[in-house]
Amino acid sequence: MAKPIPAQKLVEIKEIREGVLTLKDGSLRVVMIASSLNFALKSQEEQDAIILQYQYYLNSLDFSVEMFAQSRQLNIEPYLETLRDRLGREYNELMKIQTSEYIEFIKSFVESAHIMTHSFYVVVPFTPVRILEKETVRRGILSFLPDMPGRQKKESEERDIQQAQFEEYKLQLYQRVEVVRQGLARINVRLVPLNTEELIELFYGLYNPGELEKGKMPGVAA
Repeated sequence: MAKPIPAQKLVEIKEIREGVLTLKDGSLRVVMIASSLNFALKSQEEQDAIILQYQYYLNSLDFSVEMFAQSRQLNIEPYLETLRDRLGREYNELMKIQTSEYIEFIKSFVESAHIMTHSFYVVVPFTPVRILEKETVRRGILSFLPDMPGRQKKESEERDIQQAQFEEYKLQLYQRVEVVRQGLARINVRLVPLNTEELIELFYGLYNPGELEKGKMPGVAA
């Protein structure tokens, strides 16, 4: 029987730091959540203007941009927990009955109607012109050196170099982010970058959709 492949090998994400995804190939990503646009409610002239402006925006880009939508069943468990907590602290019998009935109504209505939430995201990529293979090789060599102050100093220098490179790449990545944000703002679509905790929740939900809909989410260290 073939040995199952660890899930880590199927995920291209190496780490999430300061709201930036670092992939295993050395490239970086920023994920932004986008506001919705009621396109169908616009007049024909407004729709034509939006389409034309969006075409201008796409033609102005000199780098790729990915957009995707996520649909999942509405999770009302946190709201119901708030109501149950209020019910437990309620002393008025009439209010307790009304609150209890309201909880059951909301729960059954959402379950029977299969209400879905839709979120829209824009992913901005950045791949460094050169992936620093020399630094990778040098780090591999350091692992075979004996434990000595010189080695510790080199490892510290390596960490400083990596941090400086990350800051440089992040700066260039966010220059692209601003281009994308300004372009879509012209058609009244607002973009907000996700922070580290929001990114973890997003990808946890993508790989564990059933668990997130039940309100289960791993703790994130501050």
